[in-house]
Amino acid sequence: MRGKTENARFSTLAIRAGFDPSHHREHSEAIYTTSSFTFDTAEQAAEVFSGDEAGNVYSRYTNPSVRVFEERLAALEGGEDAVATASGMSAILALCLSVMRTGDHVVCSRDVFGSSLGLFANTLSRLDIQCSFVSLRDLDAWEQAIQPNTRLLFCETPSNPLSEIANLSALSDLAKAGGAVFAVDNCFCTPALQKPMAFGADVVIHSATKYLDGQGRVLGGALVGRKDLMEEARSFVRVCGPSMSPFNAWIFTKGLETLELRMRAHCENAQALATWLQEQTPVTNIFYSGLADHSDHALASKQQSGFGGVLAFELAGGQEQAFRFINATELMSLTANLGDVKTTITHPATTTHCRLSAEQKQSSGISSSLIRIAVGLEHIDDLMEDCSRGLRALST
Repeated sequence: MRGKTENARFSTLAIRAGFDPSHHREHSEAIYTTSSFTFDTAEQAAEVFSGDEAGNVYSRYTNPSVRVFEERLAALEGGEDAVATASGMSAILALCLSVMRTGDHVVCSRDVFGSSLGLFANTLSRLDIQCSFVSLRDLDAWEQAIQPNTRLLFCETPSNPLSEIANLSALSDLAKAGGAVFAVDNCFCTPALQKPMAFGADVVIHSATKYLDGQGRVLGGALVGRKDLMEEARSFVRVCGPSMSPFNAWIFTKGLETLELRMRAHCENAQALATWLQEQTPVTNIFYSGLADHSDHALASKQQSGFGGVLAFELAGGQEQAFRFINATELMSLTANLGDVKTTITHPATTTHCRLSAEQKQSSGISSSLIRIAVGLEHIDDLMEDCSRGLRALST
């Protein structure tokens, strides 16, 4: 059969991995928009339902379109298997409830996505699963937080929105020593820029809604990792229902085909914009690991092949100045989403991190003057001109 991908490189896997044409011999992946699947005989139905014969039963369980996406993403991340979910948050929930039980404990970096923070701090606590939050870069704090009942170490790297970088190899060693699963949210880099499992991660999490789609069209999430862990997560999705739709899976599969090209372009634009912002007087701090003076630049260079498309910066002044800057821009989309070809701008303290307490915001570095830009693929000169509008508004 043509289209074999054994020993293929990343860009080839992104286009062809997981694709097995049907008897119709289609050249592009099909969309199997069906809720259920039929059988030739009652005996065959019994065999498939029991698991003795491979096959699809119901699209909440498995679906050919979803399976292509799962296999392709697993190939790109270097994982044994993958499980697709309805959203990035449902992927994290599936992981937590498949590896932890009542009375267990998780250690999490404190600067994770706001909804992730809420899940660990509030939702899981109702199930008597306790969480300790630590600084992403403080390895001593991670080690001291691990308890005999710790089952999961969880982090995002780069962090949102300050681009702090986790030492993946060191955290993997701590997890293994403590008998815990080490999970990494790879949303900001994707496998095009970073492969956490190459540094010892057991599970990689994705909000496929972001860069894997790349055009802000649909919601989805995924877990990638060891087969035994993925079987547990798949069982959770099958029973509890946060499954990915076939159409969304097809969108993500097609998004993966251009992932490497898009991520290179995001990195190029973000690097140029961050460098330009360094020269602007009202800007006091810039958070982008691609800058040589970023505290984690060396570590990011080791773990990543690029620095991603998200940057943040602070202005002299507080929320009023940040709002004036944002309101004066005309090109960038004012939305909290990211990973889109369209550049987005947001004020984290009042959007993505608005539900955090003042103390939590302070400990996470979310100041009132902080602005996050998820740099898209527009012409860099147009993006600089739009930021210039914001800067000019500060002096009027």
